[in-house]
Formats: sequence, structure tokens, C-alpha cells
Amino acid sequence: MESITSLLAIALAAILVNNFVLSQFLGICPFMGVSKKVETALGMGMAVTFVMGVASAVNWPINELLNKLNLGFMQTVTFILVIASLVQFVEMFLQKSMPALYESLGVFLPLITTNCAVLGVTLQNAQKGYNFGESLTYGITGGLGFLLAIVLFASVRERLEFAKCPKCFEGFPIALVAASLISLAFLGFSGLKVW
Repeated sequence: MESITSLLAIALAAILVNNFVLSQFLGICPFMGVSKKVETALGMGMAVTFVMGVASAVNWPINELLNKLNLGFMQTVTFILVIASLVQFVEMFLQKSMPALYESLGVFLPLITTNCAVLGVTLQNAQKGYNFGESLTYGITGGLGFLLAIVLFASVRERLEFAKCPKCFEGFPIALVAASLISLAFLGFSGLKVW
């Protein structure tokens, strides 16, 4: 049984120190594409958190089985199939229960299937040799880190719409500058230690 301290260390690392978007630069497509409004960013962040958490929980026993059968080379393909199935479930759920959010996410919702942050969390779970509890913690808190990053960035982008900046920086260029500054701010967490 893993200790609370090790789970806390994994959680803080996933949210702040090794944030998938701001430190590892995984999942940039939905990060840039769905971050124009906080409401939409929150919906995408929650969907990614759910998929990352469930994908970590489902892919851990699958990975254990593949390793026992000496089929480790099938790991990536299997993980992608599981993630694609989960995204289809989330898409159907949102379409029926929250049609406004489903419409606002648009094409970016099916793109969670190819979101490298979701695949990255499952592959990193396997590479780091995490047990089930650690994998689940890393998956959920990695998603929460994505949620934090995308909501922060969306709030900055909403304010940037009313800011005066040179004509050449309007729109996407100033968004890239803002994303880089947020990433630099998160770099300050790189020395964080959990005792």
C-alpha cells in the first residue's frame, strides 16, 4: 500500500511541477484551441481529467496483462483503443446531457482521442512502474493540472481581448506569448520538494 506522502508527491508533481501542458508540452492542440472562454476551457478540462483518470485505471490492469503475456509491444496500440472508447463514451454523454457544452467544444472533443497528454499519462504510468493507486492518482491529478492550465490560460486570453497590443501581436501571437509566460511561471515550481 502506497503512503499518503508518495501519493501527495505524485499529485503535486502532476499538477504543478511536471504539468502536462506547461512543463511537458503535451496536449497543446486543445490547450490553444479551446481556451478562448473560461466556460469552454472548464468543460474541456473536466472531460480530459475524466478521460485521463479512467484511462489510467483501465489501462493499468491491461498493461499488467500484456506484460505477463510478453505482449508489451502492443501497449501503445491497446492504450489508444481504450482511450478512443472512453472518448466516445464522454462524447455521447455530453451530447445527451450538456448539448451546449458539446457544441462549444466542437471538433476538439473527438481530438481528446489523439491528445498526447492522455496517451502520455498512461505510457508514463507504465514507464514509471506505478501500481494501481499511483497510476490512478497520476491520471486524475495530471488531468487536474491540465484543467488548471487551460482555465488559467482561458482567463488570460479573455482579458487579452480588451488589451491594447501592437497590431502584429493581436490574436494568436499574443496568446502564444501569454502561454509562454504562464509556462515560465510554472517553471518556478520545479524546485518543489514534498517531505
